[in-house]
Amino acid sequence: MAIILFDNAFRNSLFPFTYTKAVADLRFGILSIKERSELLFGESVFVHTEKYLQPLYPSVPEGPHIWVDAAVILTDELVSKIQSLTHGTCLQDSQGLIAGVADIDFQNFSPNDILKSFQNTITIDPIKRLQHPWQFMQWNDAMIRADFIWVTQGRKSCPIPGTVQVLGGKDIFIEEGAKLNFCTLNTTTGPIYIGRDAEIMEGSAIRGPFVLGNNSVLKLNSRVYGATTLGPFCMGGGEIKNSVMMGYSNKAHDGYLGDSVVGEWCNFGAGSTNSNVKNTAGEIKIWDMGSQEYVEVGQKCGLIMGDYSRVSINASINTGSTIGVSSNVFGPGLLPTIIGNFSWGVTGVQYELDKALSAIDNWKKMKQQELTAEESSVLAYIFEKRR
Repeated sequence: MAIILFDNAFRNSLFPFTYTKAVADLRFGILSIKERSELLFGESVFVHTEKYLQPLYPSVPEGPHIWVDAAVILTDELVSKIQSLTHGTCLQDSQGLIAGVADIDFQNFSPNDILKSFQNTITIDPIKRLQHPWQFMQWNDAMIRADFIWVTQGRKSCPIPGTVQVLGGKDIFIEEGAKLNFCTLNTTTGPIYIGRDAEIMEGSAIRGPFVLGNNSVLKLNSRVYGATTLGPFCMGGGEIKNSVMMGYSNKAHDGYLGDSVVGEWCNFGAGSTNSNVKNTAGEIKIWDMGSQEYVEVGQKCGLIMGDYSRVSINASINTGSTIGVSSNVFGPGLLPTIIGNFSWGVTGVQYELDKALSAIDNWKKMKQQELTAEESSVLAYIFEKRR
């Protein structure tokens, strides 16, 4: 019996990130949702998503499975409840199915009517689900703290080099192969996790909670405030605060990134900076790509940026901005707050698909990877839907 993380009926509310991947592949805290589920359940998990995305994921064996809403924020207590479910029984709250055990045809599965597949229903108090892209940075503090406990439990950190200045003296975990010297780690505000083969260069100052993913680099004299996650194979630099970069993305130079969520394979040109607070200190409204309307998100929100997008040197990114998938963003003055998928500049010109794919492949080769046929097919599908 396998565990399947499924995209619920409201997956589009997590655009632009779910344009290019299943909810299970989204990352905040230390881990992706899929990685976190595998750690807590103690076994490999499978993914059910939109048909155009499904070729990105392994096929699932037949038989009864445990179906779990990928958007649910797992806790030890909730995992225990899910593992105790019997065949034909499910957990639900006021928002719908949380998890259940049933023999459901994988190809014809639909999250809209999944509750019909269960004979017995257990209703519990409402739980947290990811419903909007800005929640990744709003909830990142709590998720880093939870992941830190799960990831480090029963394990021993590599030693802290003698040249590193430490404030707080605890809740630092360094994986094998990580390099750091002549930097400052402050855990009085939260834990710090440094992944395998990651590097923190000299002069950098970090306040937790902070995550530097596997093979990621924090460049010379960087200043990082919590709660910040730089996922695997990222490059950070300048000033970063309360932001999530999901993986393989670069903000390597001076400039500010604050209260923002950035997908994979993105790049910020030197000197690019975002605003995260209005001059009036008023409520920020951000364009929600899923609902196609403005939504109030609080007093602080910088940038929501989809996979494969890039901004030019010295770009001035306005408060509460949204950039879609595979856009090459450049233009004078403050950039527009809404930039759609496959944009070339900010004047409404469409990025040509073949040129966009070629550029993405070039960026991937810089990190010793290449654009796969399945990824190209997904991007072509998104491109055609834009037209």
